[in-house]
Amino acid sequence: MTLQIAVAQLNFVVGDMPGNAQKIIDAARTAYAQGARLLLTPELSICAYICEDLFLRPSFIAACDEAVKTVARETAGLTDMAIVVGHPVGKGQRGKSITVSQRTNSASVIRDGRVIETYAKRLLPNYQVFDERRYFVPGQGTCVFQAGGVSVGLLICEDAWFDEPAQLAKEAGAELLAVINASPFHVGKGYEREAMMIERVKAVGLPLVYAHLVGGQDEVVFEGHSFAVGPDAQLAGRAPSFEEKLWFVQAQRAPAAIELKASKAPARDHDADLWDALVMGLRDYMGKNGFRTAALGLSGGIDSALVLALAVDALGAGNVHAVMMPSPYTAGISVEDAREMARRVGVHYAEISIRPEFESFKASLQPLFAGKPEDTTEENIQARIRGVMLMALSNKHGHLVLACGNKSEYAVGYSTLYGDMCGGFAPIKDVVKTAVFRLARWRNAHNPFGTVANPIPERIITRPPSAELREGQTDQDSLPPYEVLDAIIERYMENDLGVAELVAEGFRPEDVELVTRLIKINEYKRRQSAEGTRVTHRGFGKDWRYPMTNRFRA
Repeated sequence: MTLQIAVAQLNFVVGDMPGNAQKIIDAARTAYAQGARLLLTPELSICAYICEDLFLRPSFIAACDEAVKTVARETAGLTDMAIVVGHPVGKGQRGKSITVSQRTNSASVIRDGRVIETYAKRLLPNYQVFDERRYFVPGQGTCVFQAGGVSVGLLICEDAWFDEPAQLAKEAGAELLAVINASPFHVGKGYEREAMMIERVKAVGLPLVYAHLVGGQDEVVFEGHSFAVGPDAQLAGRAPSFEEKLWFVQAQRAPAAIELKASKAPARDHDADLWDALVMGLRDYMGKNGFRTAALGLSGGIDSALVLALAVDALGAGNVHAVMMPSPYTAGISVEDAREMARRVGVHYAEISIRPEFESFKASLQPLFAGKPEDTTEENIQARIRGVMLMALSNKHGHLVLACGNKSEYAVGYSTLYGDMCGGFAPIKDVVKTAVFRLARWRNAHNPFGTVANPIPERIITRPPSAELREGQTDQDSLPPYEVLDAIIERYMENDLGVAELVAEGFRPEDVELVTRLIKINEYKRRQSAEGTRVTHRGFGKDWRYPMTNRFRA
């Protein structure tokens, strides 16, 4: 006996239930024609993930119910094929200002035109970007269904991270575990999942097929990387990362267990995954929100250069507009480097001097600034003039403005509100400065999308970074070296280390005091920043929830 399993690793759109249902129907028909009798789609495939407070709207749940019926009706002719779809089930108890959840994060098994089983997720994550207890109640049951003569136990995401749900499925007769999942990416996450599922197979003694979502949704990205683990707790196959794929797994009954066989995509290095995640996050944010073209300020520095390279890979050079806006403090080589990069990648390029506007602002404000020396005020005026220019281009032409700030800058507030923070999406918001340099070198050495080789001029990478808002300025005038700054940020954010613990790790007390103070007092800036793709364990988005009014520091 051989069961052909198809994993529909697809890119769904939140709230597009008719479109998502059609993708599932198309995948089912294709898989059936190739001999598959079990189709697995990712967690909440009907409505996509993350839906946030849409789950609280009865009309949203009703639309999901209708989409499940559509899938059942349109696949009724695929005789004996089991199709697993993820969707919310149930209703909320509505009050004047709140909706108390009575719904579940569920998966239904469809066969021959009807739903034959529905399973409710038992373990609901409520950490990092997850808020599932806000929307769902835990399930209580176990689901084991038949597909091609194999007893399949169904699990959803968090259920598979602990032994009990899998063990209960085994006790109910499961011979194979099917795990459907929508788990946001961070660097290395796919291999963490593989390792965890290998441990699950060792503990429970059943082979496992893991169907994962692919695509970008606001700040999160799902990388695909579906896989299968055989009964010997060895990886039996792996789907590609960061691409849609109808991926097949052969389940063969052997004397002792169900053996699995599938194609195995090669393991990838972390920077390749990071680049693809950033490209997918930008491309899907723009595409799913109806934007075709992007604009950014190209300064001749490393951050805007990296964002430009990302935009070209994500959108194509013809859809990207780069604007160099020199001020009195812009070095000549910055203009040269911006021109050279624009030439290399082939984007639309323009230069607009902001000197007249800058001088006009200073003249207008001079009576009110009398007796005051120039300081960051004049620096911020330059950044805000550039923001106005870019937003004017956005309004006139419909471009999405890309903010080019990195995680190190957002952490310590080394940015100008309504200036360089201006934009609708911040592609490298979760990439620290040291990783920006590393990624620039990686992209110059690789051309993963076949767009342009070696896009970033070497001088942009090797020059000391500077905002160029005053004479002779460099970033290190105001901040510790980026190697130190980024190490403190990572430990403070991702490991929740306090001041004393950071000093105990060997960081200078004055550096720790400065960085942690800056992180605290710049919360108000981050609250007004654009979305940006989350690629680390903890970004400045859904999983960073600190009060702006706060006197605690430790």
